[in-house]
Amino acid sequence: MSDIDKTLDDPYVELLKEILTEVTNLRDQIALHANERLIRFQAHYPEGQFTESAVNLAHYLAMRQFDLRHLQDRLAQSALTSLGRAEASVLSTFEILIDILKRSTDKAYVSNQNNFSAQSFNRGQLLLKQHTKELFGSSHGQGKAHVMVTLSTEASRDYALIKALFEKGMTCARINCAHDDSEVWDAMIKNIRRAEIETGQSCRVLMDLAGHKIRTAEITLGPAVHHLRIEKAVTGKVLAPAFLLLSTDLNSASADNTLFRVGIPKAATQYLVPGQVFSFIDNQKKTRHLKVEKKLSEHDWLVRSEKSAYLVSGCTLSVLKKQKHKKHSAVDEFKLVEFLGAPLEIRLFKKQLLLLTTEDILGKPAEYQGDALLQPAQIGCTLSAAISKLTVGQQVWIDDGKLGAVVQEITEQGALLLVTVAKPSGVRIQSDKGINFPDAVFDLSPLTDKDLRDLDFVCAHADLVGFSFVETLADMDSLIKELAKRQSSVMPIIAKIETNLAVKNLPEIILGTIGRHHLGIMIARGDLAVELGSARLAEIQEELLWLCEAAHVPVIWATQVLESIAKKGTRSRPEFTDAAMAVRAECVMLNKGPYIVDAIEALVNVMLRMHEHQRKKFSRLRALHW
Repeated sequence: MSDIDKTLDDPYVELLKEILTEVTNLRDQIALHANERLIRFQAHYPEGQFTESAVNLAHYLAMRQFDLRHLQDRLAQSALTSLGRAEASVLSTFEILIDILKRSTDKAYVSNQNNFSAQSFNRGQLLLKQHTKELFGSSHGQGKAHVMVTLSTEASRDYALIKALFEKGMTCARINCAHDDSEVWDAMIKNIRRAEIETGQSCRVLMDLAGHKIRTAEITLGPAVHHLRIEKAVTGKVLAPAFLLLSTDLNSASADNTLFRVGIPKAATQYLVPGQVFSFIDNQKKTRHLKVEKKLSEHDWLVRSEKSAYLVSGCTLSVLKKQKHKKHSAVDEFKLVEFLGAPLEIRLFKKQLLLLTTEDILGKPAEYQGDALLQPAQIGCTLSAAISKLTVGQQVWIDDGKLGAVVQEITEQGALLLVTVAKPSGVRIQSDKGINFPDAVFDLSPLTDKDLRDLDFVCAHADLVGFSFVETLADMDSLIKELAKRQSSVMPIIAKIETNLAVKNLPEIILGTIGRHHLGIMIARGDLAVELGSARLAEIQEELLWLCEAAHVPVIWATQVLESIAKKGTRSRPEFTDAAMAVRAECVMLNKGPYIVDAIEALVNVMLRMHEHQRKKFSRLRALHW
């Protein structure tokens, strides 16, 4: 008796037959439900012919309507193909599994694998790879994922920065239309195109439309005085002087972004030689001195103060000359260019009040008389119309969830908020920080007037357009129509998933778009964390990756990737773990920061290592060397 005949007599075969029946019935139900879903989107596909990607996504959505945990356990116990990696090609995964089960339970069965080989798992991977290349071009050898970098204003005037990003592995540059203007954007793009020519490497340009990003408004400025702080030990011993930059061109790139920068007239540069001393009267009516250390750039000079001082805007510096056996004497003087004071500090603690006002009212800290509160702290909202639509009890989150509050009362002055979430040391509220209203519905148009104006520039200069705060298929229709008006129907759209409603509608957004337009998805984890909560985000970001893989739609993993390095130059172990998870996306985005070159180098290093081990959810089992 052959091994197969023996196997067929084994009670184990009865279990396999039960699984075969269950899997076959499940496949049939999936096909039925998928067809029912697809028919609703037929008008969005040329001649009503669905793409392979659309069909596969419909199959995946149908499959995930069932609780497959028990079946998965039985398949694993039987050492059979799992359904846990079926995203890229759902139906072929079922067909392969059914074929294996039939061969294991019916010795007369003749395999028909050749009939569905074209729909194999590899087909789904190839489609995703093709769509990724259409959006981002070829990768530069840093693994499979592309690297996107958000450009700072400095990138418009510092070509060396752009070239350094190219050399470290940037394959896509992101320009946020919420900041700067068309003149700055044009300079950024010119630097990118120049670097492409000089390095021989391609770099796609993504321009994000600002959308209805609701932000904190301007804050009342404090006195125009800058505190020069010396560093002291606990004993009072001076450890380091205070430093300052004197500059003849405040519009140029700063030689050191960490130091306060004050303008001086060009005529004063004759005195800016190492060792030269200047005196001035500070805001405390004390005589203080500045000593020239060195020239840092064509425009900037580093000076120091050995004592703490309060430098007043527009004050006079006296040029001192040391005479033999005498004190310094003034030989000339010049005035500093006037500078603005820093915004007043608004710091809030748990259980304190914050008044959310209209945009035209400047923010300011709370006012007290003794311990009695006279006026709560206030901050303006750039979408003033939102305030009237809030109701008592709704949540409000500011600055990516650093501060949480609930609406306590709606008054003539605005919405009075009670702070419910803040760290023990308090949260400083600054201008231009995002505000989220997870419970509110504003019914805003998908594209603002600014978006439409910016879209003219985007269509003329960019490779990809980012759609901020897209929430419905109707929103996508609006942008697709506007692109067509500008003869840019081929420009791919990156739909930024930033709200709870966008998450709920993502299947509809994808199915209604991929038949007629190139599409990518950005998981904007900062806003999503506020909308959904951090625990729910951890789950949702996985689900979004699976959904997009099923649709063969490239994903951009965004927000706070290696943020500590980019912003502060410091390394955080949790952030490296996060970066390692990010390589399952087709593109990873870094935000701007003074140490962005270090951040991109660290990210590429992680990507190269992790791609040896994993592709999506599939562990590649590379040899380990202990």
